[in-house]
Amino acid sequence: MQTPTPAYLTPEALTAFIRTALAEDVGDGDHSARAAIPADARNRAHLLVKGEGLLAGMALAPLIFEEVDPTLQLHLLLPDGARVKHGDVAFTVEGPARSILTAERLVLNCMQRMSGIATYTAHLNTLLAGTNARLLDTRKTTPNFRICEKWAVLIGGGVNHRYGLFDMIILKDNHVDYAGGVAPAIAATQKYLADTGRQLPIEIETRTLAEVQQALATGGIARIMLDNMPPDQLREAVALINGRFPTEASGGITEQTIAEVARTGVDYISVGALTHSVKSLDLSLKAY
Repeated sequence: MQTPTPAYLTPEALTAFIRTALAEDVGDGDHSARAAIPADARNRAHLLVKGEGLLAGMALAPLIFEEVDPTLQLHLLLPDGARVKHGDVAFTVEGPARSILTAERLVLNCMQRMSGIATYTAHLNTLLAGTNARLLDTRKTTPNFRICEKWAVLIGGGVNHRYGLFDMIILKDNHVDYAGGVAPAIAATQKYLADTGRQLPIEIETRTLAEVQQALATGGIARIMLDNMPPDQLREAVALINGRFPTEASGGITEQTIAEVARTGVDYISVGALTHSVKSLDLSLKAY
């Protein structure tokens, strides 16, 4: 499955993530490997799939092995987005045994969670069949692991929402309430952007049809979020907006309700569970 390369997937960002993760895990050395394995020992291992799902992290694994030890030789057998089942082998690695062991846990931690996210994203996408709705992720990610989680959503066929607080403005319920309403929140934001010379898209969260009408009357936005609205109200809101702005349904949407939500005509559906409530795919690195 071919996925686009988003702006956040830079070599610098990936290197920084890997080095921070290795520092957390390895500290001043992998003393288990150093103690038990001779320095000159060489070995090989393969990544064994022990579940069913969508594979993710195959482009990340070589970067981790390279950072641990550039002499390790990795042979990729499957691509990101491949459908896998129990018994499949995703890659083989060979080289210094200590280095394989040091890299093992970070590779597995990343790939298991990324594969779980990609698998669930792909599953929810099947429930959108026959509609024009597209599946969005959220900022409900694991601190310091967002780069991998959002990457996994892409591999699963989802769409990344904003990466963080800096690349898009979303005026949510608390922003609206603190600002004194939908219109004041949008007006203040437009002034802020003008004063600071920034060009950022503005999305406004609405909770009622009255707030939708206020957003339409105010304008100057890129998208209207329809938060925690039941399907009948979503249909009314979509009809009211009538294509003037893209629409996003959000709030408590599950795999039991997502198909009905999609059939209301919304353009996007955001689901926090894509990244905060997934089951990792069972993978294991085994010597052979």
